[in-house]
Amino acid sequence: MDKDKSNSVPSGQIYALVPQKPKSTWQKSCKGIVAGGITGGIEICITFPTEYVKTQLQLDERSGASKRYRGPVDCVKVTVKERGVLGLYRGLSVLLAGSIPKSAVRFGAFEQFKSMNVDEKGNLAPAKRAMCGMGAGVCEAILAVTPMETLKVKFINDHTSANPQFKGFFHGSNQIIRTYGFFSLWQGLTPTIIKQGSNQAIRFFVMETLKNWYRGGDPNVKVPTLVVGAFGAFAGAASVFGNTPVDVIKTRLQGLDAHKYKNTWDCAVKIYKHEGPRAFYKGTIPRLSRVCLDVAITFMIYDSFMEAFNKIWKTD
Repeated sequence: MDKDKSNSVPSGQIYALVPQKPKSTWQKSCKGIVAGGITGGIEICITFPTEYVKTQLQLDERSGASKRYRGPVDCVKVTVKERGVLGLYRGLSVLLAGSIPKSAVRFGAFEQFKSMNVDEKGNLAPAKRAMCGMGAGVCEAILAVTPMETLKVKFINDHTSANPQFKGFFHGSNQIIRTYGFFSLWQGLTPTIIKQGSNQAIRFFVMETLKNWYRGGDPNVKVPTLVVGAFGAFAGAASVFGNTPVDVIKTRLQGLDAHKYKNTWDCAVKIYKHEGPRAFYKGTIPRLSRVCLDVAITFMIYDSFMEAFNKIWKTD
C-alpha cells in the first residue's frame, strides 16, 4: 500500500502530464474570415479604378494604330471623356460583391493552414509560408475569385462595346447566366487557380518572411502599421512580376470573346503567335500600381482588425 501510495501522482498532476488537445483553431479562422471580409470591401472601393484600367488594356487585343488605348493614362482619359468619372467604376458592384467573400476565404484559409503548421514558438518555416499562401489562393480561386472575375471581365467588356447590354449587377449577371450557362462563371478556372495560388504563395511568403525578419523570430513583437504597408507593397510587386502572364490569359478566357480559345494552352499560344511575348505583360503598369496599393492597404487593414479582435475575441 505504502509503495503504491508513494508512486501515485495527484490527479491534477496526472491531468497536466497528459498531452492536452490544442484549443480549436476554428475561432482563429473565424477571426480571419471576418477581418478579411471587412478588409476586402474597404480595399476594393479604394483601388477599383486601377483594376478597371488594367482589365481594359488586357482586353484590347488590337495592334498598332488600331489600338483603342495608347496606355493607362490614355485609357483613363478616354473613359472619363466618354462615360464620366463614374465610368472608371464600371463593374464595381460585381467586384465589391466578390471581394468581401474573396478576402474572407483567403485570410480565413491562411489562418487555418498557418495554425496547422506553426512550430512551438508560433513561427512558420519558409517553405510552409509559401504552401499556406498557395492553399489560401487555391481556396479563394475556386470559391470566390473565378465567378467574380468572370462577371467583372464580362461587365467591363460589355461596357466597351458599341451597344452595352448590361443595365446593372443583377440584370447583367442574369443575362450572362442565361446566355452562357451557370457553369460559365467558372470560365478560366485553371489559370485562375494558377494565378491565385502563385499570387498568395508569393505574397504570404514575402510578407511572413519580412515580418519574421523585423520581429527577430519573436511572433509577439508588433510590426508598425506603416511598416506592414511597406512590406505589403513589396510583396504585391513581387507577385505582379511573377504571374502577370497568367493574369492576361485568365482575363482573355473570361472575356466576351472567350469562345475564340479552346483552353488555357490554346489561349497562350494564340496570344504569343498573334501579339508576341510582350502581350503577356499587357496591363503590367496599372496592375502594378493597383496590386502594390491593394496588398499594402489589405495587410494594413487586416492586421489592424486582427489586433483589435485579439483584444476582444480571445482564442489563446
